[in-house]
Amino acid sequence: MRKLLLERSVATPPVLTGRLLEKGDFFDMIHVRVVLAAMTATALAVPAAAQDYSLDPAYGTVDLEVGFLPDPHRVDLQSGGTIDAGEAIGGECIGFIADAPDFRLNYTAGDLPLFIRSQSEEDTTLVVNGPDGNWSCNDDGPAGLDPEVVFTSPASGQYDIWVGTFGEPANYAAQLQISEIPSAGAVLDIGADPTYETVDLAAGFLPDPYVVELDSGGPIDAATEIGGDCTGYIFGAPDVRLNYDSSGGPLSIAAFSETDTTLVVNDPGGNWVCADDTGESLDPAVWFDSAPSGQYDIWVGTYGEPEIAPARLEISELE
Repeated sequence: MRKLLLERSVATPPVLTGRLLEKGDFFDMIHVRVVLAAMTATALAVPAAAQDYSLDPAYGTVDLEVGFLPDPHRVDLQSGGTIDAGEAIGGECIGFIADAPDFRLNYTAGDLPLFIRSQSEEDTTLVVNGPDGNWSCNDDGPAGLDPEVVFTSPASGQYDIWVGTFGEPANYAAQLQISEIPSAGAVLDIGADPTYETVDLAAGFLPDPYVVELDSGGPIDAATEIGGDCTGYIFGAPDVRLNYDSSGGPLSIAAFSETDTTLVVNDPGGNWVCADDTGESLDPAVWFDSAPSGQYDIWVGTYGEPEIAPARLEISELE
């Protein structure tokens, strides 16, 4: 089946978007923002070349499903090989890799993103062949020379992974890490593509409220990174971007969840407007009496700890 998928991708290439620590101690050590967009690796719809995913992987196979523990799953290996990925695969794939995969992941996906990264004292690269037969590659990730491939909406199936060596066909000690937790090392980027949706609304829009289902939370402490009234843990990239054509009337942005959530909004004037609880409710809301036209970047955070939880964002002109 996977061979058939790969052959089909050659005829009509699809587009694939490929947003270090234990789960228990990861969040205590985070002190920087994570931008999913900055971490997202370039995915290439190209046919397989010299690499043969039917070969047994050199360092083993693991079956993981969403929510796996411990996270990250770690594999010690030797990077590199004799094949130039830039010539064999092309596109953004670089580094020298082996013919057979270094490692194989059979993954049962859920609602979380999937992060595949490598750590080494040397400059390594990553080459990943996903369940649909497409290639996703990365050289330098958010933390420097350590590469990272991110699948924001991963598919279930087989991921064949090569850890390459940059610049020369040498072999270096490296650690492959498979995780559902963003790595530290990126910075806040208001201009980053939103993780869930960009919506254009004009005054009088219907249906009202406009609803976006998403996951709240992230590893970034908004109180530390933004300050003021901003609280909660968020991701680096906005969750939703609203382009709003106002008539000068009111606008509300609210979040609803079974978890205690927060809201962080950067308004058209570049101001941070944040909310935690609304009255006796744990559901936050931001209210603009006379909302200006322009771009609103919106984050839905989780209060108290950097967990990820389902939430519903509602944008409304109703009081």
